[in-house]
This record gives sequence, structure tokens and C-alpha cells, in this order.
Amino acid sequence: MDVQVKEINDKVEKTLPIINSIFEELKKRIVGQNDLLRGVIIGLLSNGHILIEGVPGLAKTLTIRTLSEILDLGFNRIQFTPDLLPSDIIGTLIYNQKESNFEPKKGPIFNNIILADEINRAPAKVQSALLEAMQEKQVTIGDHTYPLPKPFLVMATQNPIEQEGTYNLPEAQIDRFMLKIKIFYPKKDEEKIILDRMINDDEIKVNKVINKQKLEKLTELINEIYVSDRIKNYIVEITNATRNPKEYNLDIDSYIDYGASPRASIYLARAAKANALLSGRGYVTADDVKTVSFDVIRHRIILSYEAEAEGISAEEIITNIFNAIVVP
Repeated sequence: MDVQVKEINDKVEKTLPIINSIFEELKKRIVGQNDLLRGVIIGLLSNGHILIEGVPGLAKTLTIRTLSEILDLGFNRIQFTPDLLPSDIIGTLIYNQKESNFEPKKGPIFNNIILADEINRAPAKVQSALLEAMQEKQVTIGDHTYPLPKPFLVMATQNPIEQEGTYNLPEAQIDRFMLKIKIFYPKKDEEKIILDRMINDDEIKVNKVINKQKLEKLTELINEIYVSDRIKNYIVEITNATRNPKEYNLDIDSYIDYGASPRASIYLARAAKANALLSGRGYVTADDVKTVSFDVIRHRIILSYEAEAEGISAEEIITNIFNAIVVP
């Protein structure tokens, strides 16, 4: 096993310059927001959809657009609004008078990276159409099903749900997002740098770092990252504690209506493997799991009315769980 891990470590070491180049290009336009940048790279390498939450003006859209440029991938931005229709996303059938038949006109969902901007402003039917694309990586137009291009990633932004005109996403859909990343206002020194860069509205150019073929090799390398049985057990314990907190002497069950699904365990492992790669290792540690846990689990814990009334957050519950579980 040690020989196998050493071989993976060697492969990881060779890929680090490419990953570092991606970060360097992103930072040409994005100041601070290190958790956001690391999160989008983890989601990209793990083939996991990402939900980014924050107030307007924090470079959510700019980050995703810049990433698509750096990776030389196809990109479409869809602005979600209350009057959006499913056909506006997936496409529709158009009647061809010459051929006397209906032909599909594919919508903007047919691309590599989809920016679903302000996703929590759209109605339920639109969310259902997007759900099929996210889960099955295909869409249905009329009687036919069409596969989406590879890679296919939805990177959605949403404003905090307390804002007017925003709605909670369905639990089934939000569970399909591997990560939910929360971002906040920049620090004063960071905002000064942003001002210096943007005050003249000059274009900041970024370089293309890799193409689809090289990206595919990186995602294949993620599959090789070693996860020991001890770490797998640790991941399962974390997820189980969100459903059965009393087993771990945690007095938090009244704050949780529903715990994390098995998809949380899968995504924890995959995201932890990607984090290990970014850290230059060919194996996963408990610290990798902890690093990605908040982004993976926070949106999968359905809080009770009591938790909301007492101001208990999902992050506090996750922290209590980590304090109760023995680190392998």
C-alpha cells in the first residue's frame, strides 16, 4: 500500500504546477475570497455542482466566468427570474415547415459550465428542469432525451433567502449540490486593492491554463487518491451523527428535522480527495475531511423551527459533531 501511495504522490506532485497556475490566474481578477476559489476548484475536480451564497457585489459571477476562461471551457450564464420557463433553459421543439416535423432547439444548458445566477428567484418548474440536468446530466425535450456535454457543471449563485423575492430551493435539488459556499464582505485592505484594480474599468486579462483533455486527466487523478478505511469510517460517523446525535451523546436532536443523506458521505469523500490533491498529497487525512465538511454538510441539515427560533445554525451543529467524534 505504501508503494501505491508513493506512486500517487508522485503523480500529484507533477500536477501541482498546473493547479497553482489556475489559482494564480483566478487571483488576477479575484481579491481575497480564498475559500471561494478553493471551493470552486474542489467542485471542478470532483465533478460536483456548487452553490455560492452571498449578497450582491462579492464577485460570485466574476469568479465563475473567469474560471471558464482559464479552463477554455464553454460557458453560459442564465439569469433566473420569476417569469423564467423550463424551455428557456433546456430548449424546445420548433416546427420545421419544410420538413413537416418538429426539430429540437437546444437551450443554454447545453454547455460545460452553467452559471445559474440568482437561482433562488425562479419558480418550481424551472427548478425541476434544472434538477434533471444536474442529476442525470441529460435533458428531455419532447419525447427525446439528450446528453449534456462533458464536463458539465452547474455553478449557481443565490442571495440570502431573507432578501425580498428569494425562495428556499427544494431539498431534493439542494442535495444535488456537492458544496454550498458562503462568502462575505472583503476586508478593508482587500477592498482597497479591488478599488485600485477596478476604478478605471480596465480589462484584466487571464491566460488559458488547461483544456478539456488535461482537465479530464486531473479528475481521473482524483479517483486515484487513497482513502483508508479509518477515514471512510470517520466520514460515515460524521454523517450518521447528523441523523442520530444521541448515539454520540449530543443533545442537538431537537434542532434537526432531517440529517444528511448518504450523498453527503459520498461528497465528503470526493471533496476530501480533491482537497488532498490541492494540498499536494496522494492520500486523504482527517484534516481534509474537516476542511471540506462545512461546505458539504451545511445545506444538507434541515433545521427545526426550534433551531431557527434559538438562532442555532448548521455550522454550530457541525462543530458540535466534530467535537464529539474521535479523530482517527
